Amino acid sequence: MLFVYRGRHWQRCKRFLNKLNAVRPQWADVMDFVVVSADTQDKTMEDNAEFGWDFELCYGMIEAQMRALGLYISEPLSDAETTALFPEPGAFAIRPNGTLMLVIISNGPAARPDLEELLDGMEFNITNDRSVRGTA
Repeated sequence: MLFVYRGRHWQRCKRFLNKLNAVRPQWADVMDFVVVSADTQDKTMEDNAEFGWDFELCYGMIEAQMRALGLYISEPLSDAETTALFPEPGAFAIRPNGTLMLVIISNGPAARPDLEELLDGMEFNITNDRSVRGTA
């Protein structure tokens, strides 16, 4: 599972990532996940040091990668927010063979998946070898 977050500048991201960290053991029983933003290494390490998350935290997502994933991209409102383009939240469940099982993207910061419900759905899809939906 790939979770994309806006970055250090946004408090809702930290709330979501704290919740994700809390349910990490349950997720580990079903599937691996990684978290990424467009932040610099310094900003990412500051967040990780502050919150002590126990998951893989990646940084440096570039605009081409954001566009390849179909993410919405925002410009900062001011330098106080951040200084570069950043992605709006997204989540991508990827099967071991590289195909997508589920895509969740948002055009704004407020829409985040319910992690327990999402995990339950992913476990059901994996256990029952459900085909990808929404392809028509």
